[in-house]
Amino acid sequence: MSKTAPDERLTGSGSTREASPWVMRFIVGVPPGGTLLDLACGGGRHIRAGLAAGLDVLGIDRDLSRAADLAGRPGVRLIAADLEAGDPLPLEGVRFAGVVVTNYLWRPILPDILAAVARDGILIYETFALGNQRFGKPSNPDFLLRPGELLEAVAADGALTPIAYEHVTLVKPQRVVQRIVAVGPDHPWRGAPPEAG
Repeated sequence: MSKTAPDERLTGSGSTREASPWVMRFIVGVPPGGTLLDLACGGGRHIRAGLAAGLDVLGIDRDLSRAADLAGRPGVRLIAADLEAGDPLPLEGVRFAGVVVTNYLWRPILPDILAAVARDGILIYETFALGNQRFGKPSNPDFLLRPGELLEAVAADGALTPIAYEHVTLVKPQRVVQRIVAVGPDHPWRGAPPEAG
């Protein structure tokens, strides 16, 4: 499959929702032949995007029923795990070429998420931020990022270099998000970030 021509069977109307444009913009930065971790994968929209990009994908979620159609597909592995149970991530010590997290925040595992990115890997993270309350759920501050929080978490960890960051209000649907892309020390974008797109 080509990175520029996604397989319609993986990204078309059969998916539960379209992949995040933020993820699609940066998924090309996942090293070829690597495995993409889709944490809190929900219905599997980013699993499908990873497959369309020619990657193997591991999806983890508490409830995999919305991604059941992906079970058994070549290149897909699914793990049911409650990420908020207080247990370590089910893949402690494993590193991934790409880690995608969207619309999910559980602060106690942020260090584990950052540690899951390989030295030549990429983190693509996008979730709700303070200010989203005016548009609906989530509205609980426990599940909304504070201003600069993702950037601060990556900086405090020190292993990854941020190459893109935004704290913005999006439309259709309206929501306030923070999003970051950060790369490991051996990723080619560390020295030469991609062109703006």
